[in-house]
Amino acid sequence: MTVSYEILLKGSSAMLDVGYIGLTNLTLIHTDTGPILVDVGHAVNWQGLERALAERGMAPKDVSRIFLSHLHCDHVLNLHKFPETTEVFVSRAEYDYAANPHPNDPFVPFMVREQVAKYRTHFLEGSGELAPGVRYLPAPGHTPGCMALVLDTEGGKTVVAQDAIKFPKEVFAQRVNDAFDTPERATETIRHLLTLGDRIIPGHFVEMRREGDSWTWDDAAELNLLLR
Repeated sequence: MTVSYEILLKGSSAMLDVGYIGLTNLTLIHTDTGPILVDVGHAVNWQGLERALAERGMAPKDVSRIFLSHLHCDHVLNLHKFPETTEVFVSRAEYDYAANPHPNDPFVPFMVREQVAKYRTHFLEGSGELAPGVRYLPAPGHTPGCMALVLDTEGGKTVVAQDAIKFPKEVFAQRVNDAFDTPERATETIRHLLTLGDRIIPGHFVEMRREGDSWTWDDAAELNLLLR
């Protein structure tokens, strides 16, 4: 069993005064049974994702499995760029939630359920394995159906938290911004995920690592803005 991963595109918590930019970490997991892409981003980062795959000798058709942490636009809108023969994994609770989202949740795309249903979709319930060394588990709070992954790598366990833990503020305060489930469930999820690994990939910040009883990070949280 060999599991490794690469963050193809780094996420960012940067926003404009008119709203979120919505750049999430897009992580490619390498397993003995083939690659798994965690989330697919949206129009803002499609070209970057396509380029990152090409640099590894891959095209969208070579991504045989996609894990969708939840169904918000910044994580799911590029799904149509992948062949409908792709296996897609999403929680049943999230798929149900997308039919009737929280009234204050503006991030569920129009007809996202219909788009997801076009694929070879697996609706996940509870915990389980996508591949040896790749475990999924419920991570509710940000949305009722959020899911996370725990990767068993040579360097230890890495939690791919995505928006269950979006950035350091949520790690240290143990409260989530934008709780479209309940704040209490979000806090329970954060506390639980922090016990499961030595590294965390948040939804919208660089990878974090455990240091003693706290957490830190090594990479700069950069956002290159080009005006034209």
